[in-house]
Amino acid sequence: MRSMSRHHAIDYIEITVTDLDAAKRFYAEAFGWEFNDYGPAYAGIRGAEGEVGGLRQDDETKAGGPFVLLYSDELDKSVEAVRSAGGQVVNGPYEFPGGRRFHFTDPSGNELGVWARA
Repeated sequence: MRSMSRHHAIDYIEITVTDLDAAKRFYAEAFGWEFNDYGPAYAGIRGAEGEVGGLRQDDETKAGGPFVLLYSDELDKSVEAVRSAGGQVVNGPYEFPGGRRFHFTDPSGNELGVWARA
């Protein structure tokens, strides 16, 4: 695991999914994520310094959870990667002060965003 956590920093993001295998395929294909498997209903998301989150299987996803934003060096390529992996772009890309971003849903219906500097 991670060698040191930072006080008041985001330490771990858990994403509820309805199909763990489909979610792992989607995030691996779209963003190159790798996983630590912990049985049939949970997979940890590997980061450079240890696990940064997890995919937790449940019967349904719930709207209104935390909104997760990912960073991209090449936003347009990230849009295409999301679409190619089976995600749906639901907003954008659009400009905002300091950059551009878009929102997408994964195969389980979770909405996340990706942003890039201007």
